[in-house]
Amino acid sequence: MTTTTEPEPLDETDSPESTDAPDVRYALPWHVATVAARRRETSSAVSLELDVPGWHGALPGQHVDVRLTAEDGYSTQRSYSLACPGTMGVARATMPTEATTARIALTVQVVEDGEVSPYLAEELVVGDQIELRGPIGHWFVWQPRDPQPVQLVGGGSGLVPLMSMVRTRHQAGSRAPFRLLTSVRTPADALYAAELDALASQDPGLEVTWAWTRQAPAGWTGPVGRLDADALAAACLPPEQHPHVFVCGPTPFVEHVASTLVSLGHDADRIRTERFGPTG
Repeated sequence: MTTTTEPEPLDETDSPESTDAPDVRYALPWHVATVAARRRETSSAVSLELDVPGWHGALPGQHVDVRLTAEDGYSTQRSYSLACPGTMGVARATMPTEATTARIALTVQVVEDGEVSPYLAEELVVGDQIELRGPIGHWFVWQPRDPQPVQLVGGGSGLVPLMSMVRTRHQAGSRAPFRLLTSVRTPADALYAAELDALASQDPGLEVTWAWTRQAPAGWTGPVGRLDADALAAACLPPEQHPHVFVCGPTPFVEHVASTLVSLGHDADRIRTERFGPTG
């Protein structure tokens, strides 16, 4: 099984490490991004649309570094996955206009007692500016022209980079079979629920399965709790279809899901993982 050690993509991290060559990562220029819109996703998560002059696009699954600098010169930075569709590797006819390719989206989950995420999610308003650089990461990415089946498994806000893949597939008109299994605590914590349900209802090539670990919605008759081998076998593409598998979430979740998928017969070399922790 191949595991990325890239920096925490969704929450806050102290010491990012990357499998990318450091000279490439740190040669990326910083951009000044302006908040164009913000949308509350859940009580603790907000999506920010950012206009980034000079942005040249990204692959779905990549992330950016965000840097905040205080008036006294103190500076700190964190990594966040892109939530918007990727534009690299997409047929030109399906690409958005030049104006929209310079706009990206991040979904920020507030980390309690965090240093950066509360500011981004609760204080940043339209017109404010922040610095960011990217896109970063070339391992945990989906190539939009790849027709092979794809299995996505997300835990909590680990859904964010997977949502970028789903949105890219939709925008590119890809017919690659996609299945998404997303595990969240309660319906109130579910990111992008309405959008995912709408996309799945329109597209037989996209299947979305929700798993609830603490509280299920009214009328739910399935199990509630941690994903186990039976749940993964039922919701995921079978290993005989040789899907690309992307797993993202907290470290224990990722390790449990990835090892269980291997025990179910999935090819370890086709499983790519990205993990994060609530440090801040």
